[in-house]
Amino acid sequence: MQRRQFLGITALGGLAATWPAPVLAADTAGLPNLAAKAVPIGRDERMARIAKAKALMAANDIGALLIEPGSSLVYFTGVEWWRSERLTAAVLTREGEVAIVTPFFEEPSVRESLGIEAAVLTWNEDANPLAAAAAWLGKRGLAKGRIGVEETVRYFAVDGLEKAMPEATVVNGAPVVRGCRMHKSPAEIALMQLAADITLAAYRHTAPRIEAGMAPADIGAIMRAATVALGGRSEFELILLGEASAYPHGSGKPQAVREGEVVLMDCGATVHGYQSDISRSFVFGKATPRQRQVWDQMRKGQDVAFAAAKLGTPAGAVDDAVRTYYESLGWGPGYKLPGTSHRTGHGIGLDGHEPVNLVRGETTRLAPGMCFSNEPGIYIPGEFGIRLEDCFTMTDSGPKWFSEPPPSIDKPFD
Repeated sequence: MQRRQFLGITALGGLAATWPAPVLAADTAGLPNLAAKAVPIGRDERMARIAKAKALMAANDIGALLIEPGSSLVYFTGVEWWRSERLTAAVLTREGEVAIVTPFFEEPSVRESLGIEAAVLTWNEDANPLAAAAAWLGKRGLAKGRIGVEETVRYFAVDGLEKAMPEATVVNGAPVVRGCRMHKSPAEIALMQLAADITLAAYRHTAPRIEAGMAPADIGAIMRAATVALGGRSEFELILLGEASAYPHGSGKPQAVREGEVVLMDCGATVHGYQSDISRSFVFGKATPRQRQVWDQMRKGQDVAFAAAKLGTPAGAVDDAVRTYYESLGWGPGYKLPGTSHRTGHGIGLDGHEPVNLVRGETTRLAPGMCFSNEPGIYIPGEFGIRLEDCFTMTDSGPKWFSEPPPSIDKPFD
């Protein structure tokens, strides 16, 4: 379970609340399956990714790359697996060879999702899986090479690799993995666009069905059912009501929809693994002048960020631009409250949060294919918060929205 999913469950009122109430969830008749013709990532695209990884390994003097289960393993090999004490991992060499290391009894299951040609190196319960990887790499002249590890690989695997290959140098494989994954292909962009379309359609289905007295779980159930009916996989539904909207990831206190209070919804879907992440804030009933003012200022913050997202600009400069604007209005300064206590945005793709971020000090320069959220929320502890979140991709001519930000607090889903 990912952190955002856990937070969504907490905000909905506990684990039992994650099951949609049948009465609320049943009203999805007539919703079209927007993902019916979605094209999943295929073998040719994965081979192109491996070819790019080869070039990046050569450029960074890395002989091979170790990847554990997770989004990067799916990205390069298609293998959908989980992490446990029994190591399953992929090894990629700069010659383009791929091997999957997995327990002997798991081989048939691992092969089910393997999307490329690869050697499968099995190990038994009394064996060392890293020894199998080391022997395979040694036969390819890499016993004394520089071996990269994907940045989320667990320590026991890194330690085991160093012990199995004492003459090798283990290094950070982020220049290779990030160098591939940060730049989305047209096929990836298309899946992310579908996920965004589904989330927006689910919002439009859900909003008219929100009633006074509803708990976050009630709203989340409607949103989840709509997302599934529209052809997506529900990734998370974080629903924050009233004062809870002032805390970016919510509160454990009981919440209910009340007249004149803020409803903040932060929801996402996946299509063939690629994610959306869209937030909307509005008032149930009539908004006060203060709520309108904060909403309008936050909405302009999105425009400031979007305008600052120019090709070649350091990612951190986008965050700087927003904070300069907010500080001119009296928010902050910096990350202080009341104001914006979190980064302006995060990378997104196979993971809801992935490198790099639109955050102060980030020097990575914006380039075509990069995808980010744009969510410079404004939070007033003890009162309410406003977060609008829409994602965009960098194109050859600059940023392009996956979902258009709403025009006003009165039209949050237009």
